[in-house]
Amino acid sequence: MARRPIIAGNWKMNMGLEEANDFITMMVPLCEDSYAECVFCPPYIDIIRALEITSNSGIEIGAQNMHWEDAGAFTGEIAGKMLKDLGVTFVIIGHSERREHFAETDETVNKKTKKALEIGLTPIVCCGETLEQREAGDAKNVVVGQIEKDLADIDDVTKVVVAYEPIWAIGTGKTATNAQADEACGWVRETIAKMYGQDAADAVRIQYGGSVKPDNIVELMQEPNIDGALVGGASLTKDFEKIVNYDKY
Repeated sequence: MARRPIIAGNWKMNMGLEEANDFITMMVPLCEDSYAECVFCPPYIDIIRALEITSNSGIEIGAQNMHWEDAGAFTGEIAGKMLKDLGVTFVIIGHSERREHFAETDETVNKKTKKALEIGLTPIVCCGETLEQREAGDAKNVVVGQIEKDLADIDDVTKVVVAYEPIWAIGTGKTATNAQADEACGWVRETIAKMYGQDAADAVRIQYGGSVKPDNIVELMQEPNIDGALVGGASLTKDFEKIVNYDKY
């Protein structure tokens, strides 16, 4: 089954409104004709401007988090429905930084994933192990366990994007080898197959994330289980264009 590649840029807590305006304006003509689906995930304050600039470009806009309730007494949170009403189409859920610093759990990831699908957002669900877990030989158990919980009781798992991000490779300059990355993405696909059947697993797009750069994206994208990348630091520079258009270099 052919799966369209998807390259998403996670800006994290970077770029104010003026910076975002200038950057997106520069990047749209460079990325709008890419073979891969291109997604920008800026901070909340940049979303409206990002949607305006990318209108009719084919570039999608995603958020970096959402709450699982539509409204309520959740100070500081943003409802997925609010994002959907703006025109956002993707949302990152369960990033390791959310898990580590903001008490995100597999239970909350599952709730957010279900809500995202219910309201028509495409969730990018993150999973991945720490260096200590990998060195202890627990990487597969960790990744499989996360997927089993995060994607439990999903009505249509084919609408989910999964991002495998080994925590030890995020922002460190270290990258999993092609074989390590593809093996772990394979664990994700195998787990989904056991939960929802092989056809569903074959349809799910799985990204690799962790110090993705122009000089490693081409080889990563040649692996059978890798359908794209969730890009951090490089998504804040013009290098992102080379990653999105990896097939042209």
